[in-house]
Amino acid sequence: MALIARNRTTLRAVADDLSDTGVRVEVFPADVTDRPALHAALTAAEERLGPIDVLEYSPAPSPADLRRVPLVEATKVTVDSVLAQLDLYPLGGVAAVQHVLPAMLARGTGTVLVSSGAGSGPMIAPPVANVQVATGGMRNWILNLHAALSVTGVYAAHAAIAALIGQGGHDSQPRTIADAYWRLHTGRTEAELVVRDLPDDYLERGLADEFVES
Repeated sequence: MALIARNRTTLRAVADDLSDTGVRVEVFPADVTDRPALHAALTAAEERLGPIDVLEYSPAPSPADLRRVPLVEATKVTVDSVLAQLDLYPLGGVAAVQHVLPAMLARGTGTVLVSSGAGSGPMIAPPVANVQVATGGMRNWILNLHAALSVTGVYAAHAAIAALIGQGGHDSQPRTIADAYWRLHTGRTEAELVVRDLPDDYLERGLADEFVES
């Protein structure tokens, strides 16, 4: 398993946890908005571990990112407030997928799973509308990719997560979500997984506050 993210310390901690299960895990620090760095990380992963059979792309902003480019309510969305989100979500996703897709198509097998919040389409979230412009586009592309790949042996699906992972009910627990991803990968029929496990008043309480350090 290859792990790619910006923070080497966090990557190493996750890798150590996974290594306890007997899985070989390697870390490749890179920023997905830095296209050459992302390409280099994926290439290094292939050289060290072999062909990429499954790509899971699930970008998320850090608190520092959100201080630099805040979440914006629907009536206040500007071009500038959307541009950084496009860089993180659909553009980073396109770069990652296009790195692995040609080889998957040549082999006639492979899985692409792309994750975002459920505000990408299944759920309306006006307080974070600038993000949803980007994640909505990413979701639409993956749903189209799912259809386009239907006879190739390569499978693509989108996961829309409306949950506080590790909190809330059964559907928010990491093992439950992991099992759902595994069913997507092995079943290879569904275009989308939607997880909804948020309190009814979540938006009213201030969705954006959940993403910012106290």
